[in-house]
Parts: sequence; structure tokens; C-alpha cells
Amino acid sequence: MSKVDMELKKAFAELQEKQQETTQKLRLADLQIDGLKRNKQHAAITEREINALEEGTRTYESVGRMFLLTPVEKVKENLKAKQNVAEEKIKVLENSKTYLENSLKEAADSLRELVQTKKES
Repeated sequence: MSKVDMELKKAFAELQEKQQETTQKLRLADLQIDGLKRNKQHAAITEREINALEEGTRTYESVGRMFLLTPVEKVKENLKAKQNVAEEKIKVLENSKTYLENSLKEAADSLRELVQTKKES
């Protein structure tokens, strides 16, 4: 085999490895985003139900395996905070997905350029 063939073979192997890693990371990010969206939706539904409660209703929040009597306003604040945290994490994961996709595209483009230059020479 010529030196050019070995160089292309090595570049293809590296691209394939990077593609597999990136695909795995993208799937993981999608799973995490789905979970966060479910948690956010669960908190929103819970908040809507708590808003429908009558004045003076006792509310409890779980702490580990026990429940603590918690004022309704504090429960609402905690649910809002949970939704905000989930939203922020979703944004971070979306940005990370975009970066990974761009990185993979750049690697594929550089390999195409390498192949093109080898063809020309």
C-alpha cells in the first residue's frame, strides 16, 4: 500500500471513531433532554393542581422517604425552581448537541478535503 492509502485509511478510521462517539453522545443528550422535559411537565402539572386547591389546604413535600408539612407558597416556589433548573439544563444540552453536530460535520468536511487533495496530486 502506498503512503497516501495508509494516510486516507487512518483518516477514515479516525472519522468513523469520532462519528460513533458523537452519535453516542447525541443519543445520551437526547435522552437527558427527554427526561428533563418530562420532569418540567410533571412540575407544571403539579403546580396547576396546587393552584386549584382551596385556601388552607395542607400540603406536603417529600424529603427522601418522608413527607414534611410545607406551606403552599413554598411548594409553588420549589416547583417553579424545578422548572427553571430543567429549562436551563435543556438549553445547555441543546447547545452541546449543536456543538457536537458541528464538530462532526467539520471532521467530515476536512476528510473530504483530504480526499480531494489526494485525488488532485
